[in-house]
Formats: sequence, C-alpha cells, structure tokens
Amino acid sequence: MSVDNEFIKLINLIGAGNREACGELYEKTIQDVFKTVHFLVEEKTDVDDLVQDIYIQVFKSIKKFDFERKFNPWLMGITLKQIKAYRRKKWMIFRTVKKVEEFKEEKELDFSTEVIEKITNKQLVKLVDELPYKLKQVVILRYLNDYTQDEISAILKVPIGTVKSRINAALTKLRTKGKNKKILEEVRKVYEY
Repeated sequence: MSVDNEFIKLINLIGAGNREACGELYEKTIQDVFKTVHFLVEEKTDVDDLVQDIYIQVFKSIKKFDFERKFNPWLMGITLKQIKAYRRKKWMIFRTVKKVEEFKEEKELDFSTEVIEKITNKQLVKLVDELPYKLKQVVILRYLNDYTQDEISAILKVPIGTVKSRINAALTKLRTKGKNKKILEEVRKVYEY
C-alpha cells in the first residue's frame, strides 16, 4: 500500500469517528511536523504547544481534505499557516508590550526519537537558523523534509520561480557565511541539489 493510500485509509477512518486512526496518523506524521516547527520557531518553549495547535487544526480540517491532493503537502500547508499565525501573534505581543529581549539563549538540539541526519554540524544549524525566515522556510522544507520545489510552491502558495530564487539565495548566504572551509564543505555536501 502506498503512503498516500495509507493516509486516505486513515482519513476515512477518522471521518468515521475512529480515535485509533487519529493516533496512528499522528504517529506517522509527528516527526516531520515537529522538525519543521522546531526549526522555524525561535522560542523552543512554544514548540510543543504549537505542534498541539497544528494537530487540533488538522483534525478539525480533515473532513474537508481533498483526496485529489497528496496528504503530506496538505499537512505542511496547515503547519506553516499555524506557524505564521503564531509568529503574527508573537509580533503583536511584542509590539503591544514593547519589550525587546537583549539576549538569546544557546539553542540546543533535542530530538527525543531521532537526530536529524541531514544537519549534523552545529555550526551549519546555527547558520541555517540565522537565515531570514522566508529563506529558512524553503531550506527546511526542501532539505529537511525532502519536498520538491513544486510541492514547496504549492505549500507556500508562491510561484515556482520564487521557490527557486529563495533556495538559491539561501544557499548563497550559507556559502558566504560559512567562513572556514569545513563549514563550506558541509554546506556543499548537505545542500547540493
């Protein structure tokens, strides 16, 4: 059974009220959702709450799922919409309260089930984290979640040319920022397409 057929079966079971299917869908998708949220949200203490909000939205919207689409890009679309709403809310709080944090805590990678194999170099992770949000978004979708440029275009609802230019700009910035040869080699190895 193909991956999409498995998701179609689970969606139908969920629509029929099967709670076990909800848990199975969650288990099959949590890795990609968690990794994406972890890398696109600066406040790591908010990651778990945001992931929970994403799955609430997924299960609310699942009855409207269009079976002509692939499930994973649909899920990433919801994930990115929730991240965008979260970022907007954070910005509004920031503007209302007018607080600016003076320092950032050292970010530690902590994946309880699996370390991301594609990004093992902490310096490289730091460089990716320093990218502007729109560039970081395409890097995470392309190289961490293995979405095609066409799928990223559909997820972000931007033209394919925009996706390509953002990927190119991100790779250029990573290569430029990687000052020592080891980081440059790591960037080339991980981010070649």
